Amino acid sequence: MTQEAELGLRDRLAQLSGVKLLRGTRLSAELERLQRQLERLREDTSDEEIWRSVELARHEKRPYTLDYVERMLDDWFELHGDRGRMDDRAIVAGLGSLDGRTIAVVGHQKGRDIKERGFRNFGMAYPEGYRKAMRTMELADRHGFPLVTLVDTPGAYPGIAAEQHGQGGAIARSQAAMLRLSVPTVSVVIGEGGSGGAIAIAVADRVLMQENAIYSVISPEGCASILWRDAAQAKKAASAFKPDAAHCLELRVIDGIVPEPEGGAQVDHDAAAALLREAVIAHLDELADIPADELRRARRAKFRSMGVLAHV
Repeated sequence: MTQEAELGLRDRLAQLSGVKLLRGTRLSAELERLQRQLERLREDTSDEEIWRSVELARHEKRPYTLDYVERMLDDWFELHGDRGRMDDRAIVAGLGSLDGRTIAVVGHQKGRDIKERGFRNFGMAYPEGYRKAMRTMELADRHGFPLVTLVDTPGAYPGIAAEQHGQGGAIARSQAAMLRLSVPTVSVVIGEGGSGGAIAIAVADRVLMQENAIYSVISPEGCASILWRDAAQAKKAASAFKPDAAHCLELRVIDGIVPEPEGGAQVDHDAAAALLREAVIAHLDELADIPADELRRARRAKFRSMGVLAHV
């Protein structure tokens, strides 16, 4: 762990420690989470632990977006279609009630069996899926609903049809739409956060990762195929670019880690949803009173600063 990363976490702890607990214990819980994350970053993460995160992020029994929607939201109403060409089932979107507030939700949806995986295209969206996401974002912005996105995709669909329909442009426009939103936004990587397909719906005020999720510009297999011309070297690639939550937090790609039940979210969907619900509510509460102009300014500054190296 770098000294800069530890100082960043300490600064956030100090800021939260000075805030009066006007909303009960949620802020206190946030302090406890940051303390745990600081302790975890102090520990060396082995290559085997990194690969274990890759395997758990892809676990076939891991909760997907609709599993969390069912457990976290009341009065869920799903929206369909991009109002242009089709309804991409790899992206689910809709409105629901979370802790008494109406929110908009956009998320990737994988499938449990062969039939559903084909129906959902393994969570890999076409441009129409991201246009459906943007339609939901605009609806949330118009009515003042906070936006929560749940990221879980190997990447946007790379097929010829998707490219013909404008895949790259759709991803770019989705990112731009999120930057312009005047409502609070929270994104959570709940499984695989792969490449442009993930970042298309993850340009948020707060970006979180579940403890065993991964977030990267390329899959370990894809990286291994490029560097060593051998996808079997995926574990070696993962240990090199470290897509796990602890290292993403250290790099300041994300703002926090959401704990999972012992053994992973796939062990207990209800417990995983309760932990995720608590984290999302805490961050939405923290963002609730920030003026829209300040939200947009801080959001843009946050993403423009990523990857910038200070000159010594």
